[in-house]
Amino acid sequence: MVMDATTGSVLPAPRLLANALRFLAIDAVEQAKSGHPGAPMGMADIAEVLWRRHMRHNPADPAWPNRDRFVLSNGHGSMLLYALLHLTGYDLPLDQLKQFRQLHSKTPGHPEYGMTPGVETTTGPLGQGIATAVGMALAEQQLAHAFNRPGHTIVDHWTYVFMGDGCMMEGISHEACSFAGTQGLEKLVAFYDDNGISIDGHVEGWFRDDTAKRFEAYGWRVITGVDGHDSEAVAAAVAEAKNPVGKPTLIMCKTVIGWGAPKLAGTHDSHGAPLGAAEVAATREALGWNNPPFEVPSDVRAAWDARAIGAQRQAEWEEEFSAYAKAFPAEAAEFRRRVAGTLPADFAARADAAMVAAAAVTDPVATRKSSQNAINAFAPFMPEFLGGSADLTGSNLTNWKGCVSIEYGKPGNYLHYGVREFGMSAVMNGIALHGGFVPFGGTFLVFADYARNAIRLSALMHLRTIFVLTHDSIGLGEDGPTHQPVEHAASLRLIPNLDVWRPCDNLETAVAWRVAIERADGPSAFLLSRQNLPQYGGGLERAAQIAKGGYVLADCDGKPDVVLIATGSEVGITVAARDLLAAKGVKARVVSMPSTTVFDRQDAAWRDSVLPPGVRRVAVEAGSTMSWYKYVGLDGAVVGMDRFGESAPGGTLMKYFGFTAEHVAEVAG
Repeated sequence: MVMDATTGSVLPAPRLLANALRFLAIDAVEQAKSGHPGAPMGMADIAEVLWRRHMRHNPADPAWPNRDRFVLSNGHGSMLLYALLHLTGYDLPLDQLKQFRQLHSKTPGHPEYGMTPGVETTTGPLGQGIATAVGMALAEQQLAHAFNRPGHTIVDHWTYVFMGDGCMMEGISHEACSFAGTQGLEKLVAFYDDNGISIDGHVEGWFRDDTAKRFEAYGWRVITGVDGHDSEAVAAAVAEAKNPVGKPTLIMCKTVIGWGAPKLAGTHDSHGAPLGAAEVAATREALGWNNPPFEVPSDVRAAWDARAIGAQRQAEWEEEFSAYAKAFPAEAAEFRRRVAGTLPADFAARADAAMVAAAAVTDPVATRKSSQNAINAFAPFMPEFLGGSADLTGSNLTNWKGCVSIEYGKPGNYLHYGVREFGMSAVMNGIALHGGFVPFGGTFLVFADYARNAIRLSALMHLRTIFVLTHDSIGLGEDGPTHQPVEHAASLRLIPNLDVWRPCDNLETAVAWRVAIERADGPSAFLLSRQNLPQYGGGLERAAQIAKGGYVLADCDGKPDVVLIATGSEVGITVAARDLLAAKGVKARVVSMPSTTVFDRQDAAWRDSVLPPGVRRVAVEAGSTMSWYKYVGLDGAVVGMDRFGESAPGGTLMKYFGFTAEHVAEVAG
């Protein structure tokens, strides 16, 4: 037994408290006949120290803005997190632990944001948890710069991460942790579960990095030699980590996977499978845990319960915030708005004005430049913008007038991510999850492959993130097939809940930005041209049609003989093809479909009004043909390309591959 320093009451020993985590994990995995017991058993002592002595959170309000964030990057050990949430008092009853990995339970196989109260991010794809945590810590840092005032510190919390050997091996951890050191994220603390085991066995055969030197080279403070099963050693390391030195901290904890299991501890057999009834019984005996499955003694439960202290800490913060609001009422209101994710009160009116201005552009312009025009229009009334690029700012055009680059922890609103497409995208997810910002980041569309899994997680978590993907077709020209994305638009459209926009002019691009900003339940990707494109004018009426994802851009008299569907840079040649067809007596309608995903969400009446049933259709896009047969059917046609490109000037390539008005008219007529 030990004394609680806060209440003065006598508590169960730390090992007993940690064993409650161990056996909830063991029992849940055993009942499910599926799961990963080894990591929860090995990290339970570390978790007990962190969650009981350092984590500031309120189980009754998982959205409290100033809570500490906890990320389980090695998400396969999800039962450790579920046990922590259950015991500390979140809305995760024991019945849900008993339903681990079962259909529609709140305890899925890997932590899922939005599914389980208290889960801060979806993890499981290794390495993305630590990268997302970097985004959370960066958001805390920049939100503190934006709102804290002398004598009033309303943003002041930590981001803690558990990570294992698998996270360390994944390339994204190199990207994100290097970036974290560069940005001096001193409120980020990562615990390395150094157990030397991955699924295939002992890692010496495939992972011999000097991890301490690696992180020191990144600019991290590294605390080595910590026995992860010695609670006092862990507590001392955390105390040292919370002494700010302008660097993130890595605590290297030497642990034994499956700690406590007589036969399977320290082996890969405890990593990803139930221990088995005999080993579970032997572990109970070895650790003196004489309780039936899922049963936790009342004194242990009481020691874990964080609801009272959590409510007290949040009440203290609310009192501090009230004083802040009296001194800085405008800033307090703005803080509340931004962490709630609501848009400025005058957003609609100012966005309308931006649409009118966008429609007034008449000269040909590349949609990557149109995107920058839109950013410049929105940024003055969107202080939550946090933009950036993966070393392609001058090509992506993601910066804007008056933006300030963030350098080593200084205040700003623009991030130079370096050549880290995957890391950038996962960091953006963390920024969005933290709240207070609308993150966007740019790279070339072809490099969306590097970032794809983070884009996928953004869609899975329904985050408001914006991916600016330029140089969207063979039209980029001389850089050749390595840089020409022919399959990427179709591939991105396959990701559920991701809105993909390929606009054709300045107004369509502005509308894409507006819809993406207004959308609170998912990410958006903009596929933007390098080459200049013609403009089609219009005003708010056309803007409203664009916002439906697909609309009639140019029509004919009466019922059309053929409907031509196009996106982006191919809209111009399709409009010209319509004129050629008209000269031959063929009536053609041109449908611009900047976003198939948004168009598909419209009601049947709108879809049929744009694409009338029974009329032959031809789709035109400088990329994979596959996704367009959904719209043209077997009796229609697609002018596209199902091969890689070539190195030549963009105009030459467009003609060579048949993206001309004459060829479109020939196919359609």
